[in-house]
Amino acid sequence: MGESAFPGELAVPLGGEKVSTGWLVVFGSTLALIVGNGPIILFTFGVLLQPISAEFGWQRSVLASAVVTSHVTGALAMPFVGTVVDRVGVRRIALPAIVIFALATASGGLLGASPIAFILLYGFLGIVGAGHSTLTYGRVVSTWFDGRRGLALGVTLAGIGIGAALMPKYTHYFVAAYDWRHAYFALGALLLLVAFPSVALFVRERPRQDRIEMVTAEGLTLGQALRGYRFWFAAAAMMFAAAAINGTIAHIVPILVDRGIAAGTATTAVAAAGLSLIIGRILSGLALDRFYGPYVAAFFFLVPLAGMMMLGIGATGPLAVVAAVLLGLGIGAEGDIMAYLTSRYFGMAHYGVVYGCILAFFTLGSGLGPWIMAHAFDANRSYATGLIGLGLALLAAVMLVISLGAYRYPPRERSRRSAPQP
Repeated sequence: MGESAFPGELAVPLGGEKVSTGWLVVFGSTLALIVGNGPIILFTFGVLLQPISAEFGWQRSVLASAVVTSHVTGALAMPFVGTVVDRVGVRRIALPAIVIFALATASGGLLGASPIAFILLYGFLGIVGAGHSTLTYGRVVSTWFDGRRGLALGVTLAGIGIGAALMPKYTHYFVAAYDWRHAYFALGALLLLVAFPSVALFVRERPRQDRIEMVTAEGLTLGQALRGYRFWFAAAAMMFAAAAINGTIAHIVPILVDRGIAAGTATTAVAAAGLSLIIGRILSGLALDRFYGPYVAAFFFLVPLAGMMMLGIGATGPLAVVAAVLLGLGIGAEGDIMAYLTSRYFGMAHYGVVYGCILAFFTLGSGLGPWIMAHAFDANRSYATGLIGLGLALLAAVMLVISLGAYRYPPRERSRRSAPQP
């Protein structure tokens, strides 16, 4: 077994060359997250909202209720999935979850004019999607890396950014060329064809003998984590940030279409947000390996606030795309920041269950944000009130995250000199 160029990473011979096993895991996880639960459930929402509402005569809040239901059920499932993943590994959870998630997504094209059936389907998607999410892939990647964990997580979760850029366009193509039902069929097929082979071929648990020191020797139990303020501050910060950023981006298509912008142009803004999400993942990952994590988080939470303010004052055209890019940078950072901070404040021994609980709050916020925006629109025929409320939530997230204090489990090795921790 060869030596790795990066701390906490194995290198194995393949075809006469040394190939990093850890980076192969990152590669497979990144591909899987392109069609992860976030891109499939949340980022297609704005594209599907109007054609479904038009066919059935539903208010936007009905569809938003389906999305928030998926996030509530997902939030409830996350701690359970995290516990099971800690015990049996990622592949035994992710592979069956992918198959069921793909079939359930495709079944959306068979729905009739029943809001209850629509909401129940999305609730089920939330449950099975928990096994095909940042929880599973973030955990397995974290076990392979220490000093470069921020970068590895940033690259992995950039898959969500790629999905956020591609899935709205992919969905819009099938809606425009066929109808929204065919869009669901196409999403289910793509999910199965991309995610299953990626996980089956590349995603591997780190061998137990190599994980003993890093994983089993350090880390708080869930009970110990719950007794400290850091868990609740981190969980609340991530919930508020998710509600604000994801709530806004989920409605950016109808926000712009209501201002007279063509649907195709509006989905371009979402695609721009997805591309900036990728950049945000990489930049925040690099920053987390170099600087104090809560300050990195605060910066990447304030950036999308500027985008929300631009939308609030009526940005259209190129300015709307700029606003979407700023929002995307925030989405791009929040996922790997959450995964990274969990490992540094609570350790790796019980990472799956602790991260699953924090991710539950994040998932709940991701569902509440679109729901709040939809109800604000239905009540006022405007998104202004929703944008103000979610902007205040984002400011609260900044205050909470910078109050977390010094790392409990700092990196053992650093390839660069870190900024002093408070």
